[in-house]
Amino acid sequence: METSSPTSSPDTGSHDRLTRGIHIFSMIIYSIAFLLGVTGNGLVIWVTGFHMKRTVNTVWFLNLAIADFIFTFFLPLSITSIAMHFHWPFGRALCKLNGGLASLNLYASVFFLTVISLDRCVCVVFPVWTQNHRQPRLASLVALGIWILSLILCMPYWYFREIDHDDSKNVTYCYKEFDTTGEAATEEEWKRVITSNSRATVIIRFIFSFIIPFYIIVICYGVIVAKLLTSQLALSSKPFKIIAVVIVVFFLCWFPLHVFSFLEMDDLPKFRTAVHIGMPLVSSLAFVNSCLNPILYVFMAHDFKEKLRHSLFLAFEKAFTEDAPIVAVQTQSTMKSDSQTL
Repeated sequence: METSSPTSSPDTGSHDRLTRGIHIFSMIIYSIAFLLGVTGNGLVIWVTGFHMKRTVNTVWFLNLAIADFIFTFFLPLSITSIAMHFHWPFGRALCKLNGGLASLNLYASVFFLTVISLDRCVCVVFPVWTQNHRQPRLASLVALGIWILSLILCMPYWYFREIDHDDSKNVTYCYKEFDTTGEAATEEEWKRVITSNSRATVIIRFIFSFIIPFYIIVICYGVIVAKLLTSQLALSSKPFKIIAVVIVVFFLCWFPLHVFSFLEMDDLPKFRTAVHIGMPLVSSLAFVNSCLNPILYVFMAHDFKEKLRHSLFLAFEKAFTEDAPIVAVQTQSTMKSDSQTL
């Protein structure tokens, strides 16, 4: 039987049990994200990269899947670290790599979702321009620009990731080290620099990976809805459902992480317990987004269930060959009205 130390209290024991429960929950979510993310995104890469003609859609979905696949592929490192009570046995290089890949996935995935929204908006609003200028080569150049921008924005997370060995516990931690002052700095300078670096990374991430992309996505789908409502076409309700799901999932997956990042940055005593408990949960929620993309953009595609009965590959190909569910609805409605006039 275990005995409690004289300084232990029921509150401390309850807090420890809650913390262990959250860590177990995080490992389960990470494991699910790893299995679904590697499988789903790997299948998307296989279909779009090796079994389909290169089109604008395949360029978008291939790069989105690569971003999510790379991140989910390295999730076992985080799972192992949590299982070992945050001991990091993989060395400094993998510590920096793992932290950098998480940030790279965040930016690249969000940027590609934004570009897909812009592309769908352009297809609906400017169909003639789209037919003449929407080429895979241009899409590939845009994708290359997204990767370069994502690498630039995630550089601070590569730079600030470090390891530290606790000799008393024989444990190595992989964490964000925002101290860039050097040994000769005073305590006041040390605190100021750490606070400044921490705030800068959180604010930059919030602006570039959430505010700007979310604003663009909402504007794009708002324009699409307005265009369809004024087009006098017989429209299915499915495109509107897809629009709603895309916006809601994007918001629910990412916004809580940014909120807790700001709370963690301010380090207010009244929020420390909430941050300690909530940060692993909202991080798990954000990571799940990496395995939801194939479901949102493929499994919700037009006529997916019917194609799935014949072949999973055919279902994926059907989704990727559609310009967009909304465009498909417009085309079908236009053909219907043309046939009536004939």
